Amino acid sequence: MNTRLIALALLLTAPWFAPLRAADEPIDMARAQQLHNRAVRGEKLTPEEQAYYDRAKAARSKGGQKQIAKKAAPPKWTTHLTPLTELGDAKYKGQDGGLYGGGRNDPPKLHLEAAMKEAAKIQPLDTDGQPSADGKIVLLCVGMSNTTMEFSRFKEIADADPAKSSRVILVDGAQSGQDARKTSDPAYVYWKKIDERIEKAGVTAKQVQAIWFKQAIIEPHEEFPAEAKRLQDYTATIMNIIKTRYPNARICYMSSRTYGGYATSALNPEPFAYEDGFGVRWLIQDQIKGEAKLNYDPARGEVKAPLLLWGPYLWADGTTPRKADGFTYTIDDVVERDRTHPNKSGQQKVAELLLKYLKAEPTAKGWFLGSAATAAR
Repeated sequence: MNTRLIALALLLTAPWFAPLRAADEPIDMARAQQLHNRAVRGEKLTPEEQAYYDRAKAARSKGGQKQIAKKAAPPKWTTHLTPLTELGDAKYKGQDGGLYGGGRNDPPKLHLEAAMKEAAKIQPLDTDGQPSADGKIVLLCVGMSNTTMEFSRFKEIADADPAKSSRVILVDGAQSGQDARKTSDPAYVYWKKIDERIEKAGVTAKQVQAIWFKQAIIEPHEEFPAEAKRLQDYTATIMNIIKTRYPNARICYMSSRTYGGYATSALNPEPFAYEDGFGVRWLIQDQIKGEAKLNYDPARGEVKAPLLLWGPYLWADGTTPRKADGFTYTIDDVVERDRTHPNKSGQQKVAELLLKYLKAEPTAKGWFLGSAATAAR
C-alpha cells in the first residue's frame, strides 16, 4: 500500500481525530432527542454524549436540521383501518382497541374519580392564581400547525356560544411547524411565544387550568411502534414543561391526529396519523399505572404533570362514517398543497367536535359552561 495512504488511514482512525471526523457526519436527530430528554431529566451524559448533544443544538440553531433530506411523497394510501374507538378486542399490530385499552373508551373508575376531583379545583383565579369571583379560567391549546388552525376556528365558535362561561378565556398556544420533538425542549422559543399570547389575552400563566393538546412528529418513518413510542416519550417531557410553566394546570385533554390518508407529502401520512393514537393512549396508561414522571397527585410525591384524559378522538377512516357519530374526514377537508393541513371545512369539523366534547364531558362542562356549582365557588 502507498505510504501516503497508510499515513492517511492512520490519521483518520486516530482517537484524537474522532471529534473532527464526527463533525462532518450527519446528525441523527432521534439520538439527539434521546440525549436531550435525558439531559432534561437531570441524567449525566458521558463526555462523548455531551459533545454530540452540543453539536446537535448548535446545528439546530444554525438551521442544521436542513441537512436531513426531506422524504419523498408517500404512495397513495388505500388501506382501511378501524378507529381506535371501534377496534374493541380486535388487534392492530398486536395492540387492542379502545382509547384507554381493553376495548374501553371511558377512563377507569379510579382515574375518572381523580379527574373529577381535579376538575372541582378549576375555578376563576386572579392574575396571581388566587380564587376570585372576578377571575378567569384559561383553556390553553398546545400543539402544532393543524392544532392552531383547528383551535382558531374553535375559539370563534366557542366565544360566540352563549352557553360558554364568560370566565373562560381561550388561548391558542399552538404554532406552525412546531412538532413534538421541537417542543419537548423547555428552552425552545415556542414556550416564550405561548407566554406572549397568554399576556396578549390579558391573562397570566397562573390562570391556565386546562389544556387541549394535539401533537405529532414531522416526517415519521420508522415501523410501528417506534414513532408512536417517540411521540409518547416527547409528550411526557412536554407534560412536565406544562406543569412547570403553568402550575395550576389541572387537566390536559389529549387528541391524536386526524386522518392522513390523502397526504401528498411525508409530513405525517398514514399509517402514522392513525398510530399517533397509541402514543397518546400509552402515555395516559403510564399515568394511570402511577409513573412518577407523570404524577398529578401531591399525596404521591412531587407533581410533575396535569391529569391526562382523552379529549375528542379525531380520526375517522376517511369517508367511512364512524359508528357512534357518523364522523368522516374527506379530501375536501384538507388543503390542496399537501392534503395534510385542514382547510376551513376540516377546521370546522374538529372545532365542532371539541366544542361538543367540552359541553358534555363530566370533567369539563362544569367550568366550561359556568354552571351554578362553578359560579358558587
